[in-house]
Amino acid sequence: MRGHDASAFQDLMRDNFCFGCGSDNPDGLQIKSVWSVDDPETAVAEWVPLPAHSAGPRSVLNGGIIATVVDCPGIGTAIADAYSREDRAIGTDPEIWYATASISVEYLRPAPIAATCSLVARVVAIEDRFTTVEVELAASDKPRARATVRAVRVPDSWRHGARA
Repeated sequence: MRGHDASAFQDLMRDNFCFGCGSDNPDGLQIKSVWSVDDPETAVAEWVPLPAHSAGPRSVLNGGIIATVVDCPGIGTAIADAYSREDRAIGTDPEIWYATASISVEYLRPAPIAATCSLVARVVAIEDRFTTVEVELAASDKPRARATVRAVRVPDSWRHGARA
């Protein structure tokens, strides 16, 4: 169902309180991903850092924030892709949720606080309950970080506080 709805994946997920992308978390980063108009196999997002997101030097983005910023489009893309493979709209019952099983981030160069971050995510592997998504963060027309997010599909009990 790629391209059927221009709404952000994260806005279509019910009760999404994630710090990075949750529409229901007013204190979060509010990262929003959509399928690319130019390439329906790619999800894109833009995010604007704030001064509070800086590292030691106030001019560059904190590495932990970068990890969160690349993780959320990775998980959001895994979820959106799973709904698409089931030919369903995001957020329809039964809900589909993924969690981060692992993430590896390669920091290529400092990301300036004063620049909008562009994110591009693409599913590169699907096996059993796992989906692997590669994500790139760019700013000022240069790649700043690359990540591989291994997402695991979690049962509904995970969403309600029980162990998965």
